Amino acid sequence: MTARTIKAKHAAYRDDISDLITRRPVPNRGLDQVDPFLFLNHHGPQVYKPGNNGLPFGPHPHRGFETVTFILEGSLAHMDTGGHESVMHAGGVQWMTAGSGLVHAELSPPEFKRDGGDMEILQLWVNLPPELKMTTPRYTGLQAADIPAISADGGATVNLVSGQFAGKTGPVDSLTGVMMSTVEMPAGSAVSLPAPKGRNVFFYVVRGAASIGGKAAPKFDLVDFNDDGDTIEVSAPEGAYLLYGHADPIGAPVVARGPFVMNTEAEIRDAIEDYQAGKFNREPVNT
Repeated sequence: MTARTIKAKHAAYRDDISDLITRRPVPNRGLDQVDPFLFLNHHGPQVYKPGNNGLPFGPHPHRGFETVTFILEGSLAHMDTGGHESVMHAGGVQWMTAGSGLVHAELSPPEFKRDGGDMEILQLWVNLPPELKMTTPRYTGLQAADIPAISADGGATVNLVSGQFAGKTGPVDSLTGVMMSTVEMPAGSAVSLPAPKGRNVFFYVVRGAASIGGKAAPKFDLVDFNDDGDTIEVSAPEGAYLLYGHADPIGAPVVARGPFVMNTEAEIRDAIEDYQAGKFNREPVNT
């Protein structure tokens, strides 16, 4: 086994949405994507007071990719025009394949708006290859108890959402074979994470700080790796919490306009026209 080396580190920049603290490590000025990983918003951590307005993500459309949302603190109510509805709590994950088109809403449930509390959420956008851009939408909602927590050598815990780790398989069957997880690293722990040759690695430090080959990666850093090994060797002298995954690169053109990610400008125009014509809507989304 050979450890990959670091190509670059990219600090997330602040891009708050109203009163919602938001950091974005990708895309940024130095990194367009980690193909097929397109976009990450890190909302919070912050504390909402009682009587708050909650999250601001009312009904909006998507086409051509997948959204993977990690609820680290607080709760999230999801509804979409495919008829999917759920309330996910801390430790939960929702994986939505927008495919040919969905309108969805991600809002705070009434109890959170009434009582307030801690809130921290990650949303990752995962691209789909050209042949799957118009696939049938689907949705998987997982509470914390649905996600295998795998104890790794060195004291870390890998919460496996999709793909394989240590002989176990995550509950989400990714259309494109994405391995995705969160990694909890207590102070003094270390872990060897798989990074198969030819696949792109997504590595983001949510909390604490990681050490990779003696180089520090503080919280809010995304680490980009060279494809020169098959593992990522990580230690966390003072503890860390990571978002970690890997996937085959797609290598296709990316044309993005707001909530639509396609391969050509013509496909973007089609997406806008279809949305405006109500073709994404099969059931109403309530707010």
